[in-house]
Amino acid sequence: MRVLPSCFSKSADLVKLISTNFVDANKTANLIIILERPIMVKINANGKEITLLSTNTDYVSLTDIAKYRNPDAPADIIKNWMRSRNTIEFLGAWEKINNENFKLVEFDQFRSEAGLNGFVLSPQKWIKETNAIGITSQSGRYGGTFAHSDIAFEFASWLSPEFKLYIIQDYQRLKQEEAYKNQLDWQVNRYISKLNYTIQTDAIKENIVPTLQPHQISFAYSSEADLVNVALFGMTAKEFKKAYPDKEGNQRDNATIEQLLVLNNLQSLNAEMIKQGLSQSNRLTELNRIAKEQLDVLYKNNQNALDSLKRLSDK
Repeated sequence: MRVLPSCFSKSADLVKLISTNFVDANKTANLIIILERPIMVKINANGKEITLLSTNTDYVSLTDIAKYRNPDAPADIIKNWMRSRNTIEFLGAWEKINNENFKLVEFDQFRSEAGLNGFVLSPQKWIKETNAIGITSQSGRYGGTFAHSDIAFEFASWLSPEFKLYIIQDYQRLKQEEAYKNQLDWQVNRYISKLNYTIQTDAIKENIVPTLQPHQISFAYSSEADLVNVALFGMTAKEFKKAYPDKEGNQRDNATIEQLLVLNNLQSLNAEMIKQGLSQSNRLTELNRIAKEQLDVLYKNNQNALDSLKRLSDK
């Protein structure tokens, strides 16, 4: 068993881990580990920049929100908010709904002490003691205290109802712009990926099919499609359906724009490697490495990269 490098760089608590085994034509099990990396965006709330880390959900910087009240000591503002019994009850209610691993005994202890003169609670302690997921606190590039948007808006309301409205206003604008932009960009890239798929199927037809028995031919096409799926998404089409039964379509239909851009490249590269006679195992290793590199570039330079590609396509 070989462990391939992740297609995403780890970013503390907001990373989602996906792992799967892909068995190639030589019956070799390849463990693929993929870390879903958050995208950093900014909103402007009445002149104040608020950072968002976006994966499948948005986590908003409580540190940035707290700077509205105290730019020099935002951590103290967050701690003061967490001293309140109302805050503890709200956080507990959110965790009960969204976190099956939330520690209720520890939560009840905090709730019983909340509001007392000597009660102090930091985000780090709350996370460690209760196994909370609604708030994250970390150092590094994505440093600071972040909270799920439900919690962040509650914090902003406690801090300043007026400031909360400014945050919500620009947050809604951002979501509307993202929805419109993503719909157009996604449709274009999904269409291109379907066209590029024929490059891969032609390579299979010319280089692999002649070596197979008739009953093996259909499997060859699906196996190669899943090889690219595993290299990029960390799971086969069948595994995706099992993991996400409520989603329509396959992982390609649910991919991000960045993933579709890389998918287009991987399909073309896989076709070339098939022509060169490389084994599935070797191709999987190389495609996974390329996917990691290209996604890293796109996620680091998300907006600039997409805008550049748009300009090139308009020429």
